[in-house]
Amino acid sequence: MTAFSLADIPVIETERTILRPHRLTDFDAYAEMWADPDVTRFIGGKPRSREESWQRFLRHPGLWSFIGYGFWAIEDKATGRFIGEGGFHDLKRQIVPSLEGIPEAGWALAPETHGKGLATEIVGAFVAWADRRLGARTVCIIDPGNGASLRVAAKNGYREVGRTTYHDAPTILLERCP
Repeated sequence: MTAFSLADIPVIETERTILRPHRLTDFDAYAEMWADPDVTRFIGGKPRSREESWQRFLRHPGLWSFIGYGFWAIEDKATGRFIGEGGFHDLKRQIVPSLEGIPEAGWALAPETHGKGLATEIVGAFVAWADRRLGARTVCIIDPGNGASLRVAAKNGYREVGRTTYHDAPTILLERCP
């Protein structure tokens, strides 16, 4: 897999958004999003501190440069504002079955965007990119209580393949083949 420099990370446009590399100027909105309990309820279970958000923010360029895929910042086309992130990662999670080496999809959006169909639109765009670029099976893990994300995953071709635990919490494992 070919790695990317920051300048080479692809930009993907959807009807209402632009998926692009994270920028330093995104950080305040990024930290605010990850501090919101509505965002973290099913992703880690607790709001993140600014420091925790910074550490997570810094991993984005590394994913692209080391493994050839990563997360995009999601920009609202109408306003130019950062409204979330999504894409693929390999976090070397301690989970059974192992997901190492398999692109794992993930997404998070700022609360004011919830319920507008944006997640389905965005996930559809980056999954289509993965089909063309990676041509491989992708996976995602979702908390069983997160009905909204389970619906987004299903609309984009992800199907449940098992149930497991991650950090002592029940987790649904889904996969999608191109």
